[in-house]
Amino acid sequence: MIFHRALLREFASLAGAVFMALFAIALTTQLIRLLGKAAGGSIPTDAVLAFLGFFALGALPVLLSLTMFISVLTTLTRGWRDSEMVIWFASGLPLTAWLRPVMVFALPQIAVIAALSLFISPWAAQMAAQYSSKLETRDDVSRVTPGVFGETAGKDRVFFVESVSGHTNEVQNVFVSSVQQGKGGVSMSRVGRTETAPNGDRFIVLEQGRRYEGSPGDEQYRVTEFDRYAARIETRENVEPQKNQKNLPTWALISNPTKENLAELVWRIGIPVSSFILVLLAIPMSFVNPRAGRSANLLFALLTYMVYSNLLSVSQARVAQGRLDFSLGIWLVHAGMVLLLVVLFAQRMQLIKLRIGK
Repeated sequence: MIFHRALLREFASLAGAVFMALFAIALTTQLIRLLGKAAGGSIPTDAVLAFLGFFALGALPVLLSLTMFISVLTTLTRGWRDSEMVIWFASGLPLTAWLRPVMVFALPQIAVIAALSLFISPWAAQMAAQYSSKLETRDDVSRVTPGVFGETAGKDRVFFVESVSGHTNEVQNVFVSSVQQGKGGVSMSRVGRTETAPNGDRFIVLEQGRRYEGSPGDEQYRVTEFDRYAARIETRENVEPQKNQKNLPTWALISNPTKENLAELVWRIGIPVSSFILVLLAIPMSFVNPRAGRSANLLFALLTYMVYSNLLSVSQARVAQGRLDFSLGIWLVHAGMVLLLVVLFAQRMQLIKLRIGK
């Protein structure tokens, strides 16, 4: 039908704009957090983009769900404001006629949300944990960033490198501050590089430098000049990534039904189910009452989304604590929202009959 095609075009165009806005906001917020961690030395600067990508995959299910809800709600609300909905109702179309175009628009996206929530997002969380564990095993030389003060993994040295020369393994103007046997020491050299011995051991070599050693408050300091100083780079053992419910595959949660695993299932299954219910709720919520103001329905829709999301989180927490059975927590919140959906549909259809009757 004509209104089906018109609605689908408007849904698609608005969904693209809404998703890009939400995605940009989410990525910008996370990027600021990651840059703050990188500036503080918690993560290396070259890992920011990787962690940002893992975050994006994890955030996609919620962003797509919110995009569908906003797109359908905004499109139908505009139809009410421009009196298009009244014209369609006067032509004999019931409110339920909007279910078909909405479902044609939403069902493919709900399938994508289900795949993301159940499989891809846990995989992204697992990859992020593995990548983080690899960063922990990096040697101290790999943590060097020109122009930034850094700290070794053992927290016993602070180093600074001014710049990197044309060779990737050579740096210039190196500063190292360390404490050994209760005495502080500062080493400075013009050139530093890494070298690999025939047996595979790696060394950091400082050339044309000077070292100052002494205790704080002591006037006697020892100054040592050197042309070449080499120190062996200790290799770090591989660290197994920390496993939790967020990065476990869905099949692993099902095969090991602990309280925490079942709680995670409540959330993963709840995301696509809530997406389906929310997009249906957008149909009756789009009704605009001129006497109540143009923003009343939008505020109510926003409040409903926030309550729905928080109730899912509460249900997940209760299942994890053992205070709510999984068989009840998996559907209780959704049943309440379905009841609200039925009530809103009944009220809106009654109002439509009254308005069209007049």
